[in-house]
Amino acid sequence: MAFDLITIGDTVIDTFVPLKDAQVTDISGTPHLSLPFGYKIPVDDPISFVGGNASNNAVGASRLGLKTAIYTNVGKKDIDASDERIIAKLKKEGVNTRFVIHDPDLPTNHNIILNYKGERTILVHHHHWKFNLPDLDLTKWVYLTSLAPNFVDTNLIDQILNYLERTKAKLAYQPGTFQISLGAKKNGQLLSRTQFLIMNLEEAKKFLGYKDDEKIEIKKLLKKLADLGPKNVVITDGKNGSFCFDGENYYKLDVFPAELVQKTGAGDAFATATLAGLFYGNPLSEAIRWGTSNSASVISAMGPQEGLLTLNKLKESLNKNPKIVAKKI
Repeated sequence: MAFDLITIGDTVIDTFVPLKDAQVTDISGTPHLSLPFGYKIPVDDPISFVGGNASNNAVGASRLGLKTAIYTNVGKKDIDASDERIIAKLKKEGVNTRFVIHDPDLPTNHNIILNYKGERTILVHHHHWKFNLPDLDLTKWVYLTSLAPNFVDTNLIDQILNYLERTKAKLAYQPGTFQISLGAKKNGQLLSRTQFLIMNLEEAKKFLGYKDDEKIEIKKLLKKLADLGPKNVVITDGKNGSFCFDGENYYKLDVFPAELVQKTGAGDAFATATLAGLFYGNPLSEAIRWGTSNSASVISAMGPQEGLLTLNKLKESLNKNPKIVAKKI
């Protein structure tokens, strides 16, 4: 069996806790969420979803018409059957789950997401999975994203590189927290094989060794990332829109209008639809319109996957916003 996309990364159960009363304070230029220490804090009804970068990508790509599979790890050492919940969700969305690995010694990843005024603060814990790439079928694209930090102690990256060399599949790379923290140099081999690289502005600065408060021209960041090997580079910057470099031209795209409910999954939705745009033969400057459309829909719904668009709905969104196009910078 051949696929259009195989996603590699961690999946989780996300539990959203809507905060009714909190404060946002500034500490050394960084906003901090503040709650009374030692108090019982009233909240609205919590709700949980299947999530995680890899799951969000796989579900989003499947909805956009790509024949998709996923390599991820789930745990069986729990009483709430989260592993079966994740697999059931993926299957329902048309994602092939043959490469999902059950670990009997660990529980499934579980994040707590504090949602306040549309912004999210995520309490994250990654279990140390026994990463070992299965014997994957052929695919046109591999999408690599967030992994538990112990992936560096395994052969996973070498296995992925060998697979890419053997099959000539294209690599899309959306590095997660622990991959970003390694920096550009330690990601060198992956970057040299990357066709499409995407991260947000804060991540790009950290990845390249800049401080968060440093003022760096966006074109300089894009060029530095492209010089590491990726053919197409995208940096997102929240409400300020997105920026990209296709090896020849730099572009900026404004956001699509949307009613903000929460932001979890917005980056995954953007990356997934941009990749789909490239998959269907669009130039990067048009593909980021796909990403922007998908992201706007996701932030308008609760949870990381509820707002993910089908291909027809995405095209409708693009047609409703004909004047919001990427412009050269």
